[in-house]
Amino acid sequence: MQIVVCIKQVPDSAQIRVHPVTNTIMRQGVPTIINPYDLFALEEALRLRDKSGGEVTVLSMGPPMAEDSLRKALTFGADRAVLLTDRFFAGSDTLATSFSLSQAIKKIGEVWGAPSIVFTGKQTIDGDTAQVGPGIATRLNLNQLTYVAKIGPIDREGGTIEVERRAEGGVQVLQTKLPVLITMLEGTNEMRRGSLSAALSAAKADVTVWNAADIGIEDVTKCGLRGSPTVVKRVFAPTPREEKAEQLPVSGKSPDEIADTLMNEVFSRHQTIEDDLMNFAAGQ
Repeated sequence: MQIVVCIKQVPDSAQIRVHPVTNTIMRQGVPTIINPYDLFALEEALRLRDKSGGEVTVLSMGPPMAEDSLRKALTFGADRAVLLTDRFFAGSDTLATSFSLSQAIKKIGEVWGAPSIVFTGKQTIDGDTAQVGPGIATRLNLNQLTYVAKIGPIDREGGTIEVERRAEGGVQVLQTKLPVLITMLEGTNEMRRGSLSAALSAAKADVTVWNAADIGIEDVTKCGLRGSPTVVKRVFAPTPREEKAEQLPVSGKSPDEIADTLMNEVFSRHQTIEDDLMNFAAGQ
């Protein structure tokens, strides 16, 4: 079984800076990490590989320094790493990113065999859109299973996979045909520790580096800023509220008394709420 895991090197969220002119994230001089959500996808891919056999390829699009994150993934046990880097990819939004990654996944299929499963994290901490995974699935015509909490049985002969997907109000148990793209939720597993021998091997391993031409992109206007219809109009920090939070005295009170205290405070501050609720109930 061939498995591809898309990972992204992201700036440490505590030190993100935004360019004042282009409104894009400034990555120079900012510490970087593997997107935390992608680690859950990587661990799940490695578990499947260990259980059913096959190979895990980690794929990342970014500047040359993204190779550090790929080597980190190799220390966890991934079989190979592919870095997609080119000046034409700079400034890509989710549409352009999903296009470039889908082209790279096609190339991976040609070189090492078509993947049965493509894994991504549910989203990245720098963009928080959760759009790239589904975008890849759409471009590659893959069945997609998003917000997956648990991987169930895989029927290799029948070519099906069963998963548990977190949804509003409960959990969905879904089965679909392979190949498939899966976005993993946080907290679904615990990332393994890389061994010393794996770290030494990763340091010496060859990372495959492809540019736009290598993956068959002829029209570079589909990449980077030119291929990105999303425009950031303005970036700003929220204005802090002047009113401070108030802590109600609840020490020694029962849960019912605490609830009464809270509701009395709410109704005293917002005097129209009670009338609105009464009118709503009468209308029902």
